[in-house]
Amino acid sequence: MTATTKALTAQQYIAHHLQHYHLGSGFWSLHIDSLFFSVGLGVLFLWLLYKTAIKATSAVPSKWQCAVEMVVDFVNDSVQEVFQSKDRLIAPLSLTIFVWVFLMNSLDLLPVDLLPIVAQRAGLEHLRVVPSADVNITLSLSLGVFFLILFYSIRMQGMRGTFRSLALHPFNHWLFIPINLLLETLSLLAKPLSLGLRLFGNMYAGELIFILISALLPWWAQWAFSVPWAIFHIVVIALQAFIFMVLTIVYLAMAGEGHD
Repeated sequence: MTATTKALTAQQYIAHHLQHYHLGSGFWSLHIDSLFFSVGLGVLFLWLLYKTAIKATSAVPSKWQCAVEMVVDFVNDSVQEVFQSKDRLIAPLSLTIFVWVFLMNSLDLLPVDLLPIVAQRAGLEHLRVVPSADVNITLSLSLGVFFLILFYSIRMQGMRGTFRSLALHPFNHWLFIPINLLLETLSLLAKPLSLGLRLFGNMYAGELIFILISALLPWWAQWAFSVPWAIFHIVVIALQAFIFMVLTIVYLAMAGEGHD
């Protein structure tokens, strides 16, 4: 802890670490820290894969190329198992989602006070590091998935087919069109909402546990609890990225198939 945080009680310390560096207030508040880390990691991901693609060789590959190829093959196999139609966008989209979410989740493994201390010395009072522990970021990602669901539904079924899948299911009779539209609209909205809230809830809980360990335990006991939790949290980080990717593929596949 810094000299500033040493004087804080445990409750004040926790509250301090859960506040964002933001501009504005209320609904129009911008969480600058979440935007910085999420966009920065996205740019880093694109740059790394671009450099890897340029230097890729069919001879003896480097360890980094092998690692990238393993991730690409893993994502491609996952897509082929779920998304049966041929589409050039799904695999790159899935790769982007998996790696981007994984990188954002991975920031949760950094020491709790490391970057906030650097930020304080730079004049920033608050800084939250994990973008996926911010509900605004996770719901923004899921909102993009929602628009893709609508796009693929219209693209593969047409406007008429999309309307029929909403208006004539689950009750295939014109008298039930208002009820069907209500039920299917709620079901459609629940998909991205649950997608974003699931990722946020898991990552927020993980971040909060690290903060609680740092706030409530003496320094000599923090390693005894934080290291085992971090090892377990590595599984959570990868699993949440995989779940977000797979559910996105499933929702897009369902959008293209419609209802029988």
